[in-house]
Amino acid sequence: MTEPFWRTKTLAQMSRDEWESLCDGCGRCCLIRFEDEDSGEILPTRVACRLLDVHTCACTDYARRRRYVPDCIKLTPGKIDELTWMPRSCAYRRLHEGRDLAEWHPLVSGDPVSVHRAGISVAGKVVSERAFEDVEDALDFPAPDLMEEPEG
Repeated sequence: MTEPFWRTKTLAQMSRDEWESLCDGCGRCCLIRFEDEDSGEILPTRVACRLLDVHTCACTDYARRRRYVPDCIKLTPGKIDELTWMPRSCAYRRLHEGRDLAEWHPLVSGDPVSVHRAGISVAGKVVSERAFEDVEDALDFPAPDLMEEPEG
């Protein structure tokens, strides 16, 4: 039996399809964050990007997301080190750090909703930024617990 691609290739060696398949669909990277101007601390919220379907954790217009959300970050292997706010559960971060994919990851489980069943995703835990007049109101919905890696 051959090893899966994520165990035999570096992130930089992966094809576009392999890279995209690493996304577990948790939606954590789509949460609105603020940076404290004084401390540099990243403050995550329970408010998701307006393009995130808060029930399925799928981007509603992934191909054109940067047209509607210009500050949406295009994740590349070279950016992982600088994105310290990425959750420890993130497949890209896990592989970058030399860890394997978690057992609940859809590529491991074979189940596209295993990330939701495992309680890893933000499905049902967040509100869309569309619910606010001003995105700054998201600061009233802190979510540090959504950035921690769950047990198990």
